[in-house]
Order: sequence, then structure tokens, then C-alpha cells
Amino acid sequence: MRKVFWLFAPLIGWIFAHMSFAIPVKRLHETDALMAFHHPKPSYVFHVLLIPKKAVPSLKEFDSTDITFLTDLYSTVQSLVDEFQLPAWRLIVNGGEYQVFPQLHFHLISDVGAGSSRPGREDPAPTRD
Repeated sequence: MRKVFWLFAPLIGWIFAHMSFAIPVKRLHETDALMAFHHPKPSYVFHVLLIPKKAVPSLKEFDSTDITFLTDLYSTVQSLVDEFQLPAWRLIVNGGEYQVFPQLHFHLISDVGAGSSRPGREDPAPTRD
């Protein structure tokens, strides 16, 4: 499946850059630079994706001087952690062979909070796309 996604990487990036308004997800948070929504196939009790609204295939190609996106990313994570009262959480980005979907995205994950009384694992396994 990874190879199929990567064949369409330019189109996927273009959609996030120019048509993010048409992506059929319920947004938890959105700015001019990013959108955040629940993962369609969550691996954790709380699993949210944070995706830039421009074509960025992976962190390797990310412009590290993009202060707008970085500021929005940090403030959105802080807001979601507060809103969902997450006592323990991780922010993960996959790259290389670990990255299945060809658009930079971050996973905000937690095994505790968000309505769950389930204790978190000491070291959750990395999430894949």
C-alpha cells in the first residue's frame, strides 16, 4: 500500500495545499497552516493527526524556517492536551520506511485520558501511518 500512496504523492500534497477544505474529516483544530483530526484507524485510545496545509512529503523536506507552522503545531498540541485532559501523551512523526502516507503528519497519541481510565504503557510501540 505504501508504494501506491507514494505514486500519488504530488496529488496528495496538492490536495492538502489547495483543497484541504474538501477533506471529509471532522476537524478538532484548524489554522491557516495546519489541520488536526482524529486518526481514521486509531492505534491508541487518543490518536489525532496534525497535518500541514501545504505539500510536504516528509520531515526530511520540511522547511525548518517555517515558523508559522511550527508555532501552530506547538499551540495546537498544547490546546488538544488541555482540551482532552491528557495526563500522558506523545507527539510522533514517522519518516523513511516508517512513513506510509506521503504527506508530513504528526501523531498526537495517548493511552490515558480522553475518557479512558486505562493506564498507559511505559513505552508504547511506535505508531505507523
